[in-house]
Amino acid sequence: MEQWNEYLEALASKAPTPGGGSAAAVYGAIGTALGEMVGNLTSGKKKFAIYEEDVQKILARLGGARMDFIRLEKADEQAFQPLSEVYRMKAETKEEKTEKEERMEECLKAAAKVPMEVMERAVSVMDDIEFLALHGSRLAVSDAGVGIQGIRSALLGAVMSVYINTKMMKDREYAEEMNSQAELLIRKGTEQADRIYGIVLKAVRG
Repeated sequence: MEQWNEYLEALASKAPTPGGGSAAAVYGAIGTALGEMVGNLTSGKKKFAIYEEDVQKILARLGGARMDFIRLEKADEQAFQPLSEVYRMKAETKEEKTEKEERMEECLKAAAKVPMEVMERAVSVMDDIEFLALHGSRLAVSDAGVGIQGIRSALLGAVMSVYINTKMMKDREYAEEMNSQAELLIRKGTEQADRIYGIVLKAVRG
């Protein structure tokens, strides 16, 4: 918990990083870990032996996704650093203005790619969470519900970081292409996440 407290203290501070993009990746890691918990509580149980092979494959995929979210949390912080440096660049002469604009564009594109990857990763794990919500241990089905909400938050949180960067891009064709991709992920991901959450609600409420 000490490490978590340090992270939350940093998140709560005036420091520019970590911020919302970092938190979105953390939501994804937590949601994915809860999916792994359901898988681990399902694996090896006689009652669920028919799904053992599927569950083992799911556990491997979710473990990889969790590590990706952890990597993306750091990557988000690192992507913001050069952007913050560009904001401080002088832009008094024409040459300085041009250099600053070009560098800004590069940094905005790099900064938008990380949350987009968070979004893609969030959507990529939903099929596995849905399988566990349907076929995993009934004792842990509520954890699948909490997990999918974490993953849904990762998706909807990360898109904020995509949009805030694409909004400032001069290359509008590139920006709108990223926005369209993000909107597709939002539609697909929220629909599936809500369906999974409905499955879990029905299971726990009866």
